[in-house]
Amino acid sequence: MRVLLDECVPRPLKREFAGFDVAHVTELGWAGRRNGVLLASMRDEGFGTLVTVDRNLQFQQNIPAADMIVVVLYAPTNRIPDLRQLMPGVRDILATAKPGTVYRVGVWPEANSV
Repeated sequence: MRVLLDECVPRPLKREFAGFDVAHVTELGWAGRRNGVLLASMRDEGFGTLVTVDRNLQFQQNIPAADMIVVVLYAPTNRIPDLRQLMPGVRDILATAKPGTVYRVGVWPEANSV
């Protein structure tokens, strides 16, 4: 499975994806691409999964139509120590993930929180 880390995810998190073919957006020269263009580029280059901390992507793009797996990380920050804690859940999801689906890993705020 080819996994792409979005530019908002620190590049060193790649080390946490043992057994996966992982690239970071900046390594491919794709930094700054809008989400729709990024998903199209992913499809063209054979990536099936995007890992991001962008909580809005799932509402801005038609993920089922893109036929991609999107994993949204919910952590207090996008720093390695906070994201590393989510990796067991990410690996579990990637083992059974279905294309066209958005998965959320971590603790997301309550709908009523201020």
